[in-house]
Amino acid sequence: MKKIQLIISIFLLWTSYFQACDACKLQQPKITRNFTHGTGPESNWDWFIVGIITAITLTTLVCSFKFLIKPGEKNKEHIKNNILNF
Repeated sequence: MKKIQLIISIFLLWTSYFQACDACKLQQPKITRNFTHGTGPESNWDWFIVGIITAITLTTLVCSFKFLIKPGEKNKEHIKNNILNF
């Protein structure tokens, strides 16, 4: 029980440490107000770029899990078999 309380207290302190300061909260739009420091996006192109980067990241994450769980390679001479047989 003490371990869980310690983990929760560390998590709460950790998350409050990385939140934006009050001056930066005023400069950010409502969506990113508590997450980042500095000025917010200056045009709609900034949001478009963030959206594209998010889509690429999520696609990469899904593909990595897909190939990690079910790689689909059956060839006995494939390099992964050399690594896995060590």
